[in-house]
Amino acid sequence: MPRKPSYDREDLIRRAKDVFWKQGWAGTSMKDLERELNLKPGSFYAAFGSKDALYGLALERYSQESSQVFQALAQELGPLNALKEMPKRIVCTDDSASKACMISKTFLELNRQGHDLADQAAEMLRKKEELFADLFAQAQEAGQIGQSRDPKRLARRYQSDLLGLRVTAERSPEDAQEIAEDIAADLERL
Repeated sequence: MPRKPSYDREDLIRRAKDVFWKQGWAGTSMKDLERELNLKPGSFYAAFGSKDALYGLALERYSQESSQVFQALAQELGPLNALKEMPKRIVCTDDSASKACMISKTFLELNRQGHDLADQAAEMLRKKEELFADLFAQAQEAGQIGQSRDPKRLARRYQSDLLGLRVTAERSPEDAQEIAEDIAADLERL
């Protein structure tokens, strides 16, 4: 009878997510993962199979967590207010592994190599854009934004703004705060 693992797989994925988010795919070695997760090579491969498999799980975790935050905000504040609030939260969150988006970092790092993880990241970015488009459509239905606005186009612009904001937050938190306020003000004028 095989031994039951003595680790919490979900906790390992969460911890790996933070390492990958900070260091990227290429910047994270197997030794980094073994050290951070406190796993021997055999246990690591038994648990995850490969670095790529673990990265994919960590990326999925990141995507799910960020979508859950947005959905909770929309429930609490309504769609337009959630869209206005998120830029402020991006620049004010100090407990994240990085301000930059793990999904976009993955896409940019691995796309030119034709890596499967880049395809996974591209699909996640597409789903985030759909989430934003849905929130813009809800705001439009509630009469909070004009009927002449295309929710899909607004979503593409919003996603672009957030990704740029995340890079600015990584580089210059003071500038990012001003930009977050500008994004919210622009949404108010829709």
